[in-house]
Amino acid sequence: MKDMNHYGAFIQVADDCPVREAVIPVAKSDSKTIPVLQYEMIANHPYLYTQEDVLFEVFARRNHIPEAERKAARDRFFSKGQPCLRTSSLGKRYGWGIHHDEQGKVALYAVESEEYMNLMNDKRIKQFKAMRTNRT
Repeated sequence: MKDMNHYGAFIQVADDCPVREAVIPVAKSDSKTIPVLQYEMIANHPYLYTQEDVLFEVFARRNHIPEAERKAARDRFFSKGQPCLRTSSLGKRYGWGIHHDEQGKVALYAVESEEYMNLMNDKRIKQFKAMRTNRT
């Protein structure tokens, strides 16, 4: 299985992100949305999870996969290509940059923060942009 994690990288917010200050995503109903789950995992536990951990855990929670079945489900999940965190609404819609440290662990930084600016201007780390919402 191919490693999907980024190492020493920063995902900046998308060029067409509609906010200039980061917004915490909120659930619209009883079930939590993908951005809410991603935000809670990363914001509540900075530099604990890798991109793969976040992508799979959100999938597992939304699909109610029991803990005992998660190892096999994770192998199946990553046996086909999965979109990376560049496609996350956190960077496309909500104004959060995603830093991947040297071990591939992720943390969030608000677009208006000094830390965001420092990471964005750090030439030692790879820079990516979150995917644009519009193709124009």
